Amino acid sequence: MTLITPDQPTYVLAPVTGIDRKALDAAIDVAEPGALLMALIHHTGDIGLLDEFKARLEQEQLRAPAIMGEYPAAVAAEVRERARHLLDGPLIPRIAVPDDTLFRRMAELCVGDVVGDEYVPHLREQGGFEAARRVVATTREPPPEFTVAIIGGGMIGLNAAIKLGQAGFRYQVFEQRDDLGGTWSRNTYPGAAVDTPSHFYSYSFELNPRWSKYYPTGPEYLSYLRHAAAKYDLYPHIAFSTKVLGCRWQEDDQIWELTVRHQDGSLRTHRANAVVTATGVLNAAAVPDIDGMDTFEGETMHTAEWRHDVDLTGKRVVVLGTGCTSVQVVATVAEQVESLDVVMRQPHWVIPERKVAADVPEGMRWALEHIPYFHQWFRVKTYWWAADKGYSIPRIDEEWYATHVSASPANDAVMQVCLDYLDQSFADRPELKEMLTPDFPPFAKRIVKDPGFFEAVKRDNVSLHRGSLRQIRPDGVVTTEGRFIAADVIIWATGFKLEYLGFLDVVGRGGVRLAEEWADENPRAYLGITVPGFPNFFVTAGPNAAPNHGGGHNVTSEEHVHYIVESLQYLIENGRTAMEPTREASDDYNRRVDEELDKTVWKHGGTATGYYRNKAGRAWVACPWRLVDYWAMLRAPEPRDHVFTSAPES
Repeated sequence: MTLITPDQPTYVLAPVTGIDRKALDAAIDVAEPGALLMALIHHTGDIGLLDEFKARLEQEQLRAPAIMGEYPAAVAAEVRERARHLLDGPLIPRIAVPDDTLFRRMAELCVGDVVGDEYVPHLREQGGFEAARRVVATTREPPPEFTVAIIGGGMIGLNAAIKLGQAGFRYQVFEQRDDLGGTWSRNTYPGAAVDTPSHFYSYSFELNPRWSKYYPTGPEYLSYLRHAAAKYDLYPHIAFSTKVLGCRWQEDDQIWELTVRHQDGSLRTHRANAVVTATGVLNAAAVPDIDGMDTFEGETMHTAEWRHDVDLTGKRVVVLGTGCTSVQVVATVAEQVESLDVVMRQPHWVIPERKVAADVPEGMRWALEHIPYFHQWFRVKTYWWAADKGYSIPRIDEEWYATHVSASPANDAVMQVCLDYLDQSFADRPELKEMLTPDFPPFAKRIVKDPGFFEAVKRDNVSLHRGSLRQIRPDGVVTTEGRFIAADVIIWATGFKLEYLGFLDVVGRGGVRLAEEWADENPRAYLGITVPGFPNFFVTAGPNAAPNHGGGHNVTSEEHVHYIVESLQYLIENGRTAMEPTREASDDYNRRVDEELDKTVWKHGGTATGYYRNKAGRAWVACPWRLVDYWAMLRAPEPRDHVFTSAPES
């Protein structure tokens, strides 16, 4: 059970009584040792364990350096043995959330790495030890007539609803679909799964100890979001099957008017003091326009519009694409189809991940649920090695890049892992290895974690083709290489069109449209969130806000929501009605963004194609900062970077 102290942001865990000793022993056998050691320190209050095990780790690492903070077998065994002796009776933590100094020492031992001071408050929050600390004063409550419109009921929209509600703001969520969940209610194709670890890709304030897999399936993640919506009583505030068509700023009233199409087809106007867009950027399915599409006599479907009425058993299936979605589909359906032909325009770098399809052992789930603070430290360790540790990988060493496919020694280290995986997987199939080996640096396109794709393409009923489709005939397809492939079903695993609100008619101050501000596929936003001329209009998952070097969408989404709450509270505290960034501040921020991205493979990716760059070649998706630095930027609004307005006197 988690309790929140009323006057501080830290989460205090209640004692766990009535322990099942057999279940505890089974949990100790499989619990991650670094997090388990931290739980022992919480339980016993013995900080001497820090020095003792630090020395043990240093001694062992002289013999064999640890990989991603993994404890050597001898040290892990000792931690488990201590746990069997020390975790006895009721589990009552003698240390709750430690102070910053002790927290840093514990974090370093847990993750097996040096942790800078700047990470301490960030890890305390992301690890689920405390709520995001409020920075703007909270001496005034939002007036009851102040309302916020949230467009979208996916991960970010629900997060915004929860946090705005906790801060006392009235809100309404408009969700176009008939269910919440965004991506995870829409993508129901076979094998749909999250490619970020479960215990990290979740709200820091709503940890889930019962994930069945280390990387959650789409249905399980959707269940998690539904649980959060029910727990925080969001459903009464969500209007389903309701599409926002446009937003127009009314200067005289200092308010937004939203044009909304409701489920019955009627158009209505809603008013809100602030608008939060939580629609994501990958919404419109990208289906290629290929000659003869209308002549095909079989079935076609996009992975985001999966047709469950189509039985693939015994069918001849063609899949176009080899990205994250395609590899999941191919790995899942290869056994049931008669033939599977995978046509790929360009291969991705594929990295082995032993846990990508692995179940979480029951003992591990028990530990996450019942051993106080074990879950929080496991999340810290998972996040640490999935986040800013990858910051250097997409950055270019010009001298190195001039003579290598990889962009730097750090980038090359990832490439060598991928190449070794190709060697191991296709030792007896050199033609497949050649077809699946990219000629651009890792991270220039999204890295793919293999759910079983490499094994699938080696099956006798699976064929791999480089190129694309040139023509579709009634009974099959013709590739750009001139090969005819007979087909009963065509699956478009071609991803989405990247759209930064292009589907929404947003009219700001002075009648300026956001589409005009973001013309020529060149969207810009201050901190990736706000735009000059559009007061109280907050874009989540905006331009240059994606954590492409590591981490996950969940981290930046929490940061964006925190910034929105702080910004609106600033208005309330200072008696203002609206705020927007100055043009100078926005231009300066984006100048720095471009300067940083010019040093990365997201900008200079060689032959890599994809959505990381716009038509002009600008890197418009990735955030250039370390996650911890971006987190620090979003603690509270900087008044000098904004223009504030007040309601006109009546």
